[in-house]
Amino acid sequence: MCCEWCSSKNIIKEAVPAFWELPDGTKAIEIRETPCISCNDCGMTYQEEETIEQIEEQLLLINTETLEKSLTFDELMKKPRLLKRNYFKFD
Repeated sequence: MCCEWCSSKNIIKEAVPAFWELPDGTKAIEIRETPCISCNDCGMTYQEEETIEQIEEQLLLINTETLEKSLTFDELMKKPRLLKRNYFKFD
C-alpha cells in the first residue's frame, strides 16, 4: 500500500476526526475516529475511497434529522437504516 498523493510507502493507518456535510446540505457533522491514511512524507491525511463510500451511503440511508453533531465512525455505521440498501447504486 502506498500514498495516493505521492506514492510513498511511508504511511500509517489511523483514526482521526473528519467533518462531513449531510447529503441534503442542511448541516455538517463531526465523525470522530474515522479510518484514514496518513503519509509521513507528504503530510497528507485522507480517507480511502471505501471509507468515503461507506460514510456517504450510510448518510443517505439513515434518518439524519436526529443525527448528533458529533459521533464516532462506528456509532454512525451502527445507526438503523430506513432502507436496507441504496437502491440507486447500480454497480
